[in-house]
Amino acid sequence: MNTSPIIDFFLGQGVPFTTVILILMLPIIATFIAFLRQVVGIKAFGIYAPLIVTFAFLATNGLKYGIAIFVTVIFSGMLMRFVLKPFRLLYLPRVAIMLTAVAILILGILVIGGEFKRTGLAAVSIFPILIMITIVEKFVAVQIEKGDKAAIVLAIETLVISILGFFIASSSTLIHFLALYPWAVLFTIPINIMLGKWTGLRVSEYFRFRKIMKNL
Repeated sequence: MNTSPIIDFFLGQGVPFTTVILILMLPIIATFIAFLRQVVGIKAFGIYAPLIVTFAFLATNGLKYGIAIFVTVIFSGMLMRFVLKPFRLLYLPRVAIMLTAVAILILGILVIGGEFKRTGLAAVSIFPILIMITIVEKFVAVQIEKGDKAAIVLAIETLVISILGFFIASSSTLIHFLALYPWAVLFTIPINIMLGKWTGLRVSEYFRFRKIMKNL
């Protein structure tokens, strides 16, 4: 693969090509998420959560395994909230217990994956698993503040954005482009400046207020 002198410099310093490309992908995915939030109106769990879940998906042995772990984390978080509700625990101890339950459940899933010869699932690295387990705290915080329905909606939006981000970051065309023109990521700065000055209605708001707009 032909690469830019900038990429060659990093490779010459011993930085792996995959690491360089993933770091260059970060501002692109972040800008994509910002666009979805500011223009389309998809909220998700902020910008950081879908960003790290996207990279967690890239680190798993296939998107389906990443989605399976994400769904397991969210489902176990919901289940444990109902189990712990009668105990009236403070926030941090409650989250700690939830994280323990999630960790045990995911360990069980990995064992099941090995039992059924799903070697890709059984061999998933600990780092993407830890990344997705951190989503539990976000999920619980939204549950407490806005209720179960809002938390589930934001979890689904986070999953959708992360899947889209996965396909963008794993695009061979984009990888080749960044290998040749790594400086192109600087264009994300003016794009985000424009997004930061966005004052129009979001796409979701057109659907939300369509009845009101028809009467104008």
